[in-house]
Amino acid sequence: MKNQKPEIKDLKERQVAFVSFTGNYIGKPEIFQELFNKLCGWAGPKGALTPKTVFLSSYQDDPKTTPPDKLSLDLCMGIPDDMQTEGDIQKKVLPGGKYVVMHSELTGPQEYSQAWEAIVEWMIQNRCEIDMTRPSYEIYLNNPEEHPKKHHMIDICMSVKPESSE
Repeated sequence: MKNQKPEIKDLKERQVAFVSFTGNYIGKPEIFQELFNKLCGWAGPKGALTPKTVFLSSYQDDPKTTPPDKLSLDLCMGIPDDMQTEGDIQKKVLPGGKYVVMHSELTGPQEYSQAWEAIVEWMIQNRCEIDMTRPSYEIYLNNPEEHPKKHHMIDICMSVKPESSE
């Protein structure tokens, strides 16, 4: 695993199509694969899959305080504002705002938890407070199956509260 130094950035809101999952997804890459397949199965026939399509997972819960069977995950893809969804595929706007962003290169799915732990540790050291009113997410920057070493290239984006002016 290689993590770059996290940075605080202002991210723009983004329109996404998504499919939801509730339950324990931690350490279960097969759940993510199933959600990817469902979302791509919907998007493919619509011509919505392009080299510029952005995929991400959106998380609203804190796994340290939410029971595993109550965790919720939205697997998302960026779509144009006018695209319609149907069935299990829904549409929403992911909010923008201030986020701590860390680019990571992971050797496999087993390293996702470590990467999240690294960004949380950085936030603690830098006195950044998580903003639980907005989701945090992973932006997938590649298809690991197409990487020569099957590495996962991601940006982890954790929502942070703006600094208060006291």
